[in-house]
Amino acid sequence: MYYIYILFSESSDKYYVGYSDDPIRREIEHNTKPFNTYTSKHRPWKLVASFSAGESRSEAIRIERYIKKQKSRIFILKLIAHQHDPEQIARLVRVSSFREVRV
Repeated sequence: MYYIYILFSESSDKYYVGYSDDPIRREIEHNTKPFNTYTSKHRPWKLVASFSAGESRSEAIRIERYIKKQKSRIFILKLIAHQHDPEQIARLVRVSSFREVRV
């Protein structure tokens, strides 16, 4: 199962969207990996939302790209607000459905 996850950096007031089969592991990696990346510059990150993107990695990538293309903080805030409503998430990211929601 793949998930879309949303991280928030309070120190930079920024959101980051990614996909993974383990959002909690990815939060830890974003906060600890020694590489010089976008997320390393805005630490610490907090996992504020995650929701199922299905069993297909390619579908998770498609959804992640769709969210990132919106370039909209308001859109991300809507995803966070509706993370427990799979039907609303599906409408926001324009997919047919999600099986499970995870925080």
